[in-house]
Amino acid sequence: MPPNRRRFTLAKDRARREQRRLAAAGLFARGQRPAEVARQLGVSRQAATRWRGVWTSGGSQALHSKGPSGPAPRLSDQDLERVEQALLQGARAHGFTGDLWTLARIATVIERLTGVRLHPGYVWVVLRERLGWSVQRPRRHAAERDEAAIQRWVATDWPRIRQTPNDAKPDLSSLMNPA
Repeated sequence: MPPNRRRFTLAKDRARREQRRLAAAGLFARGQRPAEVARQLGVSRQAATRWRGVWTSGGSQALHSKGPSGPAPRLSDQDLERVEQALLQGARAHGFTGDLWTLARIATVIERLTGVRLHPGYVWVVLRERLGWSVQRPRRHAAERDEAAIQRWVATDWPRIRQTPNDAKPDLSSLMNPA
């Protein structure tokens, strides 16, 4: 399974913010005022004042990160791995006509495998943010397409059609170049 890019990025941001708060705690311990701390760390005075209050009541420990906010993901990493393996098998392997995956089909497969029902619009968020997938659109070709006839036309007819008379000149003019 590919690394969880979004969660990794959020964890990195959370760690960076925690380091900034802990740096503020060190500055407060040296007796600096919130306005000075805000200027040195590039944060608002309101944030520095709030950190000072938290630091005063609970020390540096109170400024540590409390972890990610919000509810836990409904799909565990193991569930996502099973879903990804199922998607790599193709849509036909799961009883769909054709090998084209749509968000509604993927939502159906997720529900079959994990019992978790997701809105098709949210399925895209799971694919992009948690699995690191991108949009893949199939090329559309007519079923009756004859490649040999197309190549023959490009080689023989297209040069004749594209050819211009020998004395033809481009019909371009502008105020800067009246020719």
